[in-house]
Amino acid sequence: MEKAMDYLGIDLLCASNSLRHGHFPAKDCLFPLVTKLLSYFLVAASMTVKLPQIMKIVDNKSVRGLSVTAFELEVVGYTISLAYCLHKKLPFSAFGEIAFLLIQALILMGCIYYFSKPLSVSAWVRVVVYFALAPALFAGKIDALVFEALYASKHLIFLSARVPQIWKNFRSQSTGQLSFLTCLMNLGGSMARVFTSVQVNAPFSMLLGIVLAVFTNGIIMSQILLYRVKEEKQVDAKKMS
Repeated sequence: MEKAMDYLGIDLLCASNSLRHGHFPAKDCLFPLVTKLLSYFLVAASMTVKLPQIMKIVDNKSVRGLSVTAFELEVVGYTISLAYCLHKKLPFSAFGEIAFLLIQALILMGCIYYFSKPLSVSAWVRVVVYFALAPALFAGKIDALVFEALYASKHLIFLSARVPQIWKNFRSQSTGQLSFLTCLMNLGGSMARVFTSVQVNAPFSMLLGIVLAVFTNGIIMSQILLYRVKEEKQVDAKKMS
């Protein structure tokens, strides 16, 4: 059992010893344990976070209200993040979440492109460029300084990925085919990452990026709640008239 816990990077001995003696685990013992367990929970949850969005698009055969640019930038951000983690040989708990999110993001983009037919020439060019450059990025076959610069820009990329969707929601006063569950899990996941990042003394730039993610995901969730209430009132008004 201890070997298994060592393999997972989780130390339960400290907490179990405290509980065995009738004491609540101390902060220095409890917080690292909670942080590690929460990190693995986020990895597990990330396996399904985009499935509600994928299913909603497929069921409705529509991408109404979705910003294609926003989802494309997400794919770029996840790709850079995963490639950097693999290059640095970080533990799976540090990048497993990103790997699952990237796989789902690619499937999601496939659905968006399929139901957005016919695709423009520029869209095809972006697809070709991505699949031409991604293998080199994952293999680490780029200059180290360029790699660091790309990783440093990922927070800006993820921020930029949210802004087009927020603006599109605002202009149309609707969130279209955005999935409530996916957006809720995005918000919950980013909030949990704030806690885990603080506990592991993550760099300020990383923490800032996560806080920005909480802020932008919170705006999108607020838009979903606000605009859908308006839409329901409009439907009720039509039924009464």
